[in-house]
Parts: sequence; structure tokens; C-alpha cells
Amino acid sequence: MDSKIKTTVCNSVYRQFPELNGASPQVKEIPGDKYQFIFQGKAKAADGKSLPRTVRVVANQEGKILKMTTSR
Repeated sequence: MDSKIKTTVCNSVYRQFPELNGASPQVKEIPGDKYQFIFQGKAKAADGKSLPRTVRVVANQEGKILKMTTSR
């Protein structure tokens, strides 16, 4: 995988989920010339508690995000 693709995907995720800024993703190659990025971090709730957040991104080999999901 090209580092330019990883940087492009990471910047898109950091822009949408600022609490994950600086989190290094786990990257897996999946069938169909696609890559899965898994970001993990913590988000602050309104009451001050912290919630774990996982963001999964599927991108093609050009760096275009095909799917993005999040769990809390």
C-alpha cells in the first residue's frame, strides 16, 4: 500500500472524527483490491465520561473511501 493512500484516508477520518486525531490505524488488505482501516480511540460524552470509539473504513487502491462505519 502506498503511504499517500494511507495519509489521504487518515486525514478524511481525522476531519470527521477529531477525537481520533493521531490514532494510527490497523490496515488489512481484503479481497477485491481493497483495504480496511480500523481506528480506535475515546470520545468524551456530554456528561464528561469517555466512550470507546471504533471507526472502520473500507477504501479502494486509489484511496477512495467506499464505506465508513463507527461504533460507540
